[in-house]
Amino acid sequence: NGTVPGERGRQDKSVKRGNWGNQIEFVLTSVGYAVGLGNVWRFPYLCYRNGGGAFMFPYFIMLVFCGIPLFFMELSFGQFASQGCLGVWRVSPMFKGVGYGMMVVSTYIGIYYNVVICIAFYYFFVSMTRVLPWTYCSNAWNTDDCVGVLDGNLSSRAALNLTHILNTTQKRTSPSEEYWRRYVLDLSDDIGNLGEVRLPLLGCLGVSWVVVFLCLIKGVKSSGKVVYFTATFPYVVLTILFVRGITLEGALTGIMYYLTPQWDKILNAKVWGDAASQIFYSLGCAWGGLITMASYNKFHNNCYRDSIIISITNCATSVYAGFVIFSILGFMANHLGVDVSKVADHGPGLAFVAYPEALTLLPISPLWSILFFFMLILLGLGTQFCLLETLVTAIVDEVGNEWIIRRKTFVTLGVSVVGFLLGVPLTTQAGIYWLLLMDNYAASFSLVVISCIMCVAIMYIYGHRNYFKDIEMMLGFPPPLFFQICWRFISPAIIFFILVFTVIQYRPISYNDYVYPTWAISIGFLMALSSVICIPIYAIYKVCRSEGDTLLQRLKNATKASKDWGPALAEHRSGRYAPAFSPSTESHLEVQPLQPEKGQSEVGAASPMQGSNGSAHSQDSRL
Repeated sequence: NGTVPGERGRQDKSVKRGNWGNQIEFVLTSVGYAVGLGNVWRFPYLCYRNGGGAFMFPYFIMLVFCGIPLFFMELSFGQFASQGCLGVWRVSPMFKGVGYGMMVVSTYIGIYYNVVICIAFYYFFVSMTRVLPWTYCSNAWNTDDCVGVLDGNLSSRAALNLTHILNTTQKRTSPSEEYWRRYVLDLSDDIGNLGEVRLPLLGCLGVSWVVVFLCLIKGVKSSGKVVYFTATFPYVVLTILFVRGITLEGALTGIMYYLTPQWDKILNAKVWGDAASQIFYSLGCAWGGLITMASYNKFHNNCYRDSIIISITNCATSVYAGFVIFSILGFMANHLGVDVSKVADHGPGLAFVAYPEALTLLPISPLWSILFFFMLILLGLGTQFCLLETLVTAIVDEVGNEWIIRRKTFVTLGVSVVGFLLGVPLTTQAGIYWLLLMDNYAASFSLVVISCIMCVAIMYIYGHRNYFKDIEMMLGFPPPLFFQICWRFISPAIIFFILVFTVIQYRPISYNDYVYPTWAISIGFLMALSSVICIPIYAIYKVCRSEGDTLLQRLKNATKASKDWGPALAEHRSGRYAPAFSPSTESHLEVQPLQPEKGQSEVGAASPMQGSNGSAHSQDSRL
């Protein structure tokens, strides 16, 4: 766990890049990164739509055969090289475009993810009132179609059964839906009609970017302390909402709707496709964040254990969140006298319409609303920290000189300001259209392609035997046989299945009754291609720049691991990484005194000492 074998009291810390304060910080950050808004607003809906409890079977099969192996691969990849998503591709320089693709994906997600957080901030602030503003239909923004479950005029129309109102051709809109569409978003009629910037949302977007920047002002040193709160408190809120939810009338109906298995659906390919996609996207594979977070680990940290803990925690959180969501939705359906399917929703519709409306039925509703939106904010921030750190680390590692390392805070500030400015169009009246367009296209099939190419590059270009030896050198044991088989055969096959499934299941995006125009969908595809296109463009560039008389020689040189690939600290470079110090490699390695606490005269005594690789060195040879 970070102690260098054979060197008493010596920790393998990277003075140049920095490390996590301790292992708990890394685990909590990774849990915060993997556990996001999708666990609350996507998984429960997928579960009830795909056969309830029966969906858990393919979900956990995909976790074991695809989720955990890919998670372990990315963690070990980043930890071994102690580099971000660009620097790790010294392993096979031709594939550095994969790292650029990861950066593009993280940029897109970082832009729109913070807009979702800013909307949660807005709801959090407006919940600080005696009566939630989406409780009744008596506001200036409400229409004649609005029917609130708590409106006083319902009693005077007692003869009209609310169920009848809901089932008739008359379109019933809830106060929470009208508040969301007509007041918060002030929704325009078309994606091309941007309208004006919604100033309250713009202010909240500024708040959310300032919070993210302040938490990352010292890199992992500051964010590692923040995650003690941001990664754990959502579980406190989930538990409070769970206890409140299961005590309500009708909660059991909602939970049974969520869990009752429909085993006939297990033979449906769509169910397996949804399970694989949810595992893949939920864990954050191919975003670059896992590689980045692991790069700040100590070299000998047991990332095998960490990957299993984090992956299982992520999936258990999804299942737990389902109980919280469906207990409240069951209570609401019981109150309205309708089926749970009538009130169930996913995405922003669940977070900002269905669930807030259900909360208005509870005593002290502002308290539950504040807790719920505070939880959404924390879940979002945990992911946003890693997205921003991925971009900053990639830039700093790529430049790599002392000047930029000392000014990393200014890089973080610059990326935050650019992210804020690019997020401004998403706070306009057509902002939600653009947000959903980015969500559906910018980070969908491109992630699958990136992940597939990464598996092939590491296992077949660099070579699985080389990679297994690297892991044995780092952890003290080779990856278990199960992971070796998954990495080489099963996981790439599942990733390919997800890609085929995504293509077959493709439907043009729509938002409620609004169908996106062709030009908007074309922009969506261009966003998706912009990350994937980095891979062939950089590969062609690298082959052209490589030495060799024939194309085959150039290809071999472009895919061969560069001389500076390997552990970042000199004391870990043993065996085939043993340094023959030349100016070209020395600049990339961080060479540190073995016992910095001793005086210079003592260190210079050149007494032989046993190194971490078992070979004898003199102390002055490492200075």
